Amino acid sequence: MIVPRLRLLAALLCVAGLCFQPEEIVAQTMPSPEIQRRINDVATCLKTKVVEKDDPHACQALHDRMAAYRVPGVSIAVIHNGAIEWAQGFGVAQVGGGPVTADTLFQAGSISKPVAAMAALHLVEQGKLALDSDVNQALTSWRIPASAAAPGAVVTLRELLSDTAGLTVHGFPGYAAGAPIPTLVQVLEGEKPANTAPVRLEAAPGSRWKYSGGGYAPLAGDCPAKP
Repeated sequence: MIVPRLRLLAALLCVAGLCFQPEEIVAQTMPSPEIQRRINDVATCLKTKVVEKDDPHACQALHDRMAAYRVPGVSIAVIHNGAIEWAQGFGVAQVGGGPVTADTLFQAGSISKPVAAMAALHLVEQGKLALDSDVNQALTSWRIPASAAAPGAVVTLRELLSDTAGLTVHGFPGYAAGAPIPTLVQVLEGEKPANTAPVRLEAAPGSRWKYSGGGYAPLAGDCPAKP
């Protein structure tokens, strides 16, 4: 059983020369007793971010957490020792719908960010990208516009990867099946059919940390590798 999201991750990593077949990291269809125990641990005991000693409410079952947030279904994949150890669906794809499986498609969202960061840093390691140079020197179809909020500012790859570039747009809601899909440049410019504001510089790069999906969007562009 192949997890569809793994194909996206495989494609992103292949950009950095880390190609592999998704079948190589497929979860076991028949988990061993030890793996099944770990799956049960996740399903029966989700811990809070901060656990106080002897707190009886620090552990909550997955179905209770889903009910509290009104989430009909989730898909979980666990990476252990560099490989997908198991993947399993819980609940239903939509209210009244079929069950979630490891093959159910979900919007990848910010799951792609650490993969993009790893791919970018691998290219830095190879000398094909620079971590502390002006990214506008590498971008071609779109560049970060000048801003009165930070005159003469230069944004670097390091700042994009660490959410310190000072760029706008917290996140992206995605698009419904069958709806028009914007190009990357339309997303960056906030042009229809994009459903988010344009990505712009609102603070001096490096002056603060602020979560920014918009700051990661330029990484999906056409930065050419150095010869």
